[in-house]
Amino acid sequence: MADLHGIVIRPLVTEKSSTAWQDRQEYVFEVHPDATKGQIRAALKALFGVTAKDVRTMVMRRNAIARGRTRGVTPRWKKAIVTLQDGETLAVFEG
Repeated sequence: MADLHGIVIRPLVTEKSSTAWQDRQEYVFEVHPDATKGQIRAALKALFGVTAKDVRTMVMRRNAIARGRTRGVTPRWKKAIVTLQDGETLAVFEG
């Protein structure tokens, strides 16, 4: 997991994350399930050049799905909610 793009997989741009950005300046990312808060901070610093003031993580549980007769589950994944230092922004969420 030494790859920075392996730690921070992608930004999550949803209606809920857009509202969190507008109200509280929080950015939401999908991260590697084994990534720690310190690794997430370091990856954001290296990838985007921003300093994270607060990192909160949560593991999203599996959901049962059905496609016709086939039953299955979605994989577990980890979400990170990041608050940056005052005055710092990410263009991913603003554009």
